Amino acid sequence: MSLSQNRVCRLLNIEFPLIQAGMVWVSGHKLATAAAQSGILGVIGAGSMSIDRLREHIQKARAATQGSLAVNVPLLYRHTEEQIQVALEAGIRIFITSAGSPRTHTEGLKKAGCTVLHVVSSPVLAKKCEDAGVDAVIAEGFEAGGHNGRDELTSFVLIPQVRDAVKIPVIAAGGMATGAGMVAAMALGAEGVQMGTRFIATQESSAHEIFKAAVLATATHGTMLCMKKLMPVRLIRNPFYAQVHALEETGADPEALTALLGKGRAKKGMLEGDWENGELEAGQVAALLRDCPTVVEAVARIRREFEATHALLGNQVRSLFAPSLSTPLAGR
Repeated sequence: MSLSQNRVCRLLNIEFPLIQAGMVWVSGHKLATAAAQSGILGVIGAGSMSIDRLREHIQKARAATQGSLAVNVPLLYRHTEEQIQVALEAGIRIFITSAGSPRTHTEGLKKAGCTVLHVVSSPVLAKKCEDAGVDAVIAEGFEAGGHNGRDELTSFVLIPQVRDAVKIPVIAAGGMATGAGMVAAMALGAEGVQMGTRFIATQESSAHEIFKAAVLATATHGTMLCMKKLMPVRLIRNPFYAQVHALEETGADPEALTALLGKGRAKKGMLEGDWENGELEAGQVAALLRDCPTVVEAVARIRREFEATHALLGNQVRSLFAPSLSTPLAGR
């Protein structure tokens, strides 16, 4: 399947329309570099990084690869403006923004010659992004790990609605970890896919080994969306999640949930491997994962699956519409 005219590939200067998600405590320079070297977009997750740490990770990634690199900047954090400025000074020209208004930084980034993608959870938000000048939207469904939209739209409901709402490229996220999933998303109107959970369980991910093992051990119902009174987040069902769930079952208010959450839960779980007390953010698609390959191996597998699925579907469609052998041929 030729991807030479794919708008996401052209926009991001990548070989294959796949983005490695910028996840807190997981997406450092090693993961982003390996992704970029594999022909996809490598993304550094700025949300968990200090200004100096972000600068260090960008510099190391840019020194290690000529591939396409981006920085993901969640707009809910207080150092957003400084993070963007540091990334610009370090040579980043692709930004993924989320958890805030696309109008906040898009105009300034576009004036600086940057490409801007924004994460959305509804077609209404997607249209606002297009009106704000964003180059592409990442339509993230309810299945996704980590912070999530409040609308609870699943990816395969969300993708075609967003596709109908905007003219800019749509990139699908949430519930995809395979080449077959990519083909399905693109059949519904996406022109590319972002994957997060698949890249947690890779050799270059900075996730703690306990977190990686937890992702691989996650069963079909092993994640749940919680904390909707604060900011929705999908977590693996560990003892900390059980505490959150029990509190929510009592009708706890946001203040009580904030007190339980405290500080540093995500770092405890994802970077330090605290199974009991940490947040373990992963998507429902974790139940499909069986191993922890290198990024190069993971991307090569996804590409093979993509091509094989595309070919298989082409053959199935042709067989559906081909004349039956039992049908008399015209003129005979």
